[in-house]
Amino acid sequence: MARGRRSSNAKKNGATLGFEATLWAAADKLRNNMDAAEYKHVVLGLIFLKYISDAFEERHSQLLQEVDQGADPEDPDEYRADNIFWVPKEARWSFLQANAKQPSIGKLVDDAMVAIERDNRSLKGVLPKDYARPALDKQRLGELIDLIGTIGLGDKENRSKDILGRVYEYFLGQFASAEGKKGGQFYTPRCVVQVLVEMLAPYKGRIFDPCCGSGGMFVQSEKFVQAHGGRIGDISIYGQESNPTTWKLAKMNLAIRGIDNNLGPEHADSFHRDLHKDLRADYILANPPFNSSDWGGERLREDVRWKYGVPPVGNANFAWVQHFIHHLAPTGIAGFVLANGSMSSNQSGEGEIRKNIIEADLVDCMVALPGQLFYSTQIPACLWFLARDKKNGRFRDRRGETLFIDARKMGVLIDRVHRELTAEEIARIAGTYHAWRGDSGAGKYEDVPGFCKSARVEEIRKNGYVLTPGRYVGAEAAEDDGEPFEEKMRRLTAQLAEQFRESARLEAEIRANLKGLGYEV
Repeated sequence: MARGRRSSNAKKNGATLGFEATLWAAADKLRNNMDAAEYKHVVLGLIFLKYISDAFEERHSQLLQEVDQGADPEDPDEYRADNIFWVPKEARWSFLQANAKQPSIGKLVDDAMVAIERDNRSLKGVLPKDYARPALDKQRLGELIDLIGTIGLGDKENRSKDILGRVYEYFLGQFASAEGKKGGQFYTPRCVVQVLVEMLAPYKGRIFDPCCGSGGMFVQSEKFVQAHGGRIGDISIYGQESNPTTWKLAKMNLAIRGIDNNLGPEHADSFHRDLHKDLRADYILANPPFNSSDWGGERLREDVRWKYGVPPVGNANFAWVQHFIHHLAPTGIAGFVLANGSMSSNQSGEGEIRKNIIEADLVDCMVALPGQLFYSTQIPACLWFLARDKKNGRFRDRRGETLFIDARKMGVLIDRVHRELTAEEIARIAGTYHAWRGDSGAGKYEDVPGFCKSARVEEIRKNGYVLTPGRYVGAEAAEDDGEPFEEKMRRLTAQLAEQFRESARLEAEIRANLKGLGYEV
């Protein structure tokens, strides 16, 4: 892609967000010597508090105008009826901002968090409550409150949850980048989530992510439904997360966008304490930890989920794959991220499990991703798409076939170490998949050398059940420049001869200079 188009594409795709970036730069200045992992909860907790307070104040103003009609602005049920959190007086942003310069501000914020959890059962145990600790500079905390107080001021549109939701999402990404590998465990880059969501197209049904991190898959799924004119109530959100602080981040991330969810009553490990045992999902979207070696597999040798083979104790990749399959509804589709090794590894029985999954005709599509997309790892990654029924609800019967897409050459650099897929590239990948499936209005599918290929299971067998797209899509067709071969060879050999002459001249000059210095080569 031409470099000149990078900034506009990046802007469209969310890399350059204007005021969010300015706000981040200002907030990061206030971090002082605090570690990003610790500061994350300070900032995101305050953004959450600002969001629920803004939503509350907007409804509060409406109720004040309806007092003569029997409305009570201080009745919590007036707010809960509209899915708005009740915010007691001591937790309202106006009160906290008025006291931002007081030495007691840390305790006031903690008290506010406690009061909100007390009065809103769905937030119990979710909010950070460590603002009074001596290590947190109270002057900087006050400045941070003043800074966050600038978000959502003005007209109603700017006070909407989307503004604060965008800030929250942007800050999650920035913290993931600042924390490096550790941060990436709770955050999947937005463009990767968008590819999964656009390909799965979750309009209606149950969406499940058993390793949901900060909830980005769910946020993008709801955005997809809204963007395509669907009804948010038509999808149900189910999730699970083993890390307690990440589980809290997910609960706040979904609450800030008003997304109903069932993430279980607390954090829990999906392998050892499946909180949704009976769930059969219509869509599974996930980004499990890559190549996890400490998943406790030695305690699960006889598990009912291992229908296609017992996964190795030293790598959880195929434990995750089979966990996803186990939770799929009869017509369900799963899309998830895995390390590239999952497509070809034959270690510890992984090749046999992959073979069994292929022979069961579950592999719908494989996408090879470009490098540098993730904050957490430089390990190359791919997308798997599994379908229980390759015929159901489609215009094309794709039983016995798998689509391979090689997107490794896509993406633009947004900084020295991170790459991002553009909106156009995401649309091309998703559009290719929908055309292959025969989805209505998706156009006609054709194999494109170097990019996509529909392969039958016989061809996959011949390739030893390796699912690497590069094996199947072939080389990109070279463009014919119209210059006859003989003329091109005469021109190129003449050019090469000239370069040889120049090389010999430079070599002689260097030898002469070295000889003048007393060094003979």
